[in-house]
Amino acid sequence: MGKYFGTDGFRGEANKDLTFEHAVKIGRFLGWYYGARLGKKAKIVIGKDTRRSSYMFESALCTGLVASGADAYIMHVTTTPSVAYITRVDDFDCGIMISASHNPFYDNGIKLLNSNGEKMDEETILKVEDYIDGKLEVPMAERAAIGRTVDYVAGRNRYIGYLISLSKFSFKNVKVGLDVANGAAWQIAKAVFDALGAKVYVINNQPDGCNINTDCGSTHIEHLQKFVVDNKLDIGFAFDGDADRCLCVDEKGNVVTGDHTLYIYGLYMKERGKLLNNKVVTTIMSNFGLYKALDKVGIEYEKTKVGDKYVYENMVNTGNRIGGEQSGHTIFIKYATTGDGILTSLKLMEVMLAKEKPMSELAAPVVFYPQVLKNVKVKSKPDAQNDPDVQAAVAKVAEALGDTGRILVRESGTEPVIRVMVEAESDEVCEKYVDEVIEVIKAKGHIA
Repeated sequence: MGKYFGTDGFRGEANKDLTFEHAVKIGRFLGWYYGARLGKKAKIVIGKDTRRSSYMFESALCTGLVASGADAYIMHVTTTPSVAYITRVDDFDCGIMISASHNPFYDNGIKLLNSNGEKMDEETILKVEDYIDGKLEVPMAERAAIGRTVDYVAGRNRYIGYLISLSKFSFKNVKVGLDVANGAAWQIAKAVFDALGAKVYVINNQPDGCNINTDCGSTHIEHLQKFVVDNKLDIGFAFDGDADRCLCVDEKGNVVTGDHTLYIYGLYMKERGKLLNNKVVTTIMSNFGLYKALDKVGIEYEKTKVGDKYVYENMVNTGNRIGGEQSGHTIFIKYATTGDGILTSLKLMEVMLAKEKPMSELAAPVVFYPQVLKNVKVKSKPDAQNDPDVQAAVAKVAEALGDTGRILVRESGTEPVIRVMVEAESDEVCEKYVDEVIEVIKAKGHIA
């Protein structure tokens, strides 16, 4: 990770951590880097979510881009995966998404995508950061070389058409609830489900710039749970602010997580001979119950570091076809280069309709194990993590749990803490083993 950009873009409180000036500079550098530097006029596409500050950052990025000679194509309010899709299929030099995903409205972020619709490579990101810090000079475009802005709402419509084309079934007479989090999916999701014939019931679809993710969407799934049950719906889907993740609610009001999605669709692929390598890709934070369920149906799995970036890298390098996170980032690499919440909802609908089973039955084999996670503030994360006595305590717990649970001890990527997590058959067992390891960390003097 760089000075400004983390694993999911440059993110922070608008005009405090991430400012208008930052956005102008990002636009200035990218417009030059992909254009004048190579002797051509760059084409760069921009999307944004519904945050109040997204409009400001859109203007700032466009100012920087056209000043450096690029043409900026504006998709307006749209989802992160739609920008990734359009960047790839319409031959843009790069894509930019303005969003802080599931964060509160006063935060915002700038995500950069390469011409394949993938997260920007580290080398280019570091060059952007050098320009922000004044280590590089970028010339202004002059005369006819100055760029322009282009209204590109057609790109959003093209993406909607793409999603509709992926469905193998009509959704006629299926009652579907959608919680669009007052965010980027507020128009797109309903348009897709309407076109496929569903009876659509939508909540949290009145964005005002300040209510994105506020007590709604995938981070507050309890509202959709109640809505599905109260209205006797067949299924419900909740998205986050930029709609790159999706959680589901079955007809009984139970939450169907990203882990459940990996099981449900992974098994569906296996049954049809489509699960190449017979593997799904998870992160180390997937629940032990997912692995037990996959073992029972003979599906193998790989575990990556936390972050959909690492899931995608694994899939590209291995040829694995489906992967994701418990939080609802699910990547169907045949169809998308990013997690795509609306695509995920369509894929779950496909399995439900193909098997003619309710979602509750499809998800039932994945029984989540109780989990206890505690954060321990330490003087040095590497010293605490690599202490022989701490490692011995972790190994002792792992041996005691055997195939009835697991322990995970890892360093936080953003805080000076070690995270100690145990999954087991009861909360009491989890607490017992987490505390045993923490006691060793304390005894060895690592506590800050």
